[in-house]
Amino acid sequence: MELIIQLIAGAIGGNAAGAAAKNLSLGTLGNSIAGIVGGGIGGQILSALGAGGGAEGLDLGAIVQSVAGGGVGGAVLLAIVGAVKKAVAK
Repeated sequence: MELIIQLIAGAIGGNAAGAAAKNLSLGTLGNSIAGIVGGGIGGQILSALGAGGGAEGLDLGAIVQSVAGGGVGGAVLLAIVGAVKKAVAK
């Protein structure tokens, strides 16, 4: 269940980052895909590092950790992919 939350939060984070940084935006579908991948990776990294106090299951700590990790991971990966795409286009 946590992975699903991370993926959804990643898609939201990717689209939010794309809206905030129009020059890095990949379009709605591209932002969503980059966000989903980044959300999954970011959430898993935070879980592996033990962020969130080792919260597991569907308690509030686990949900907050999943949303934060997924959202930030999605935004970061979108920014990286957008910057690379822009650099290659030059």
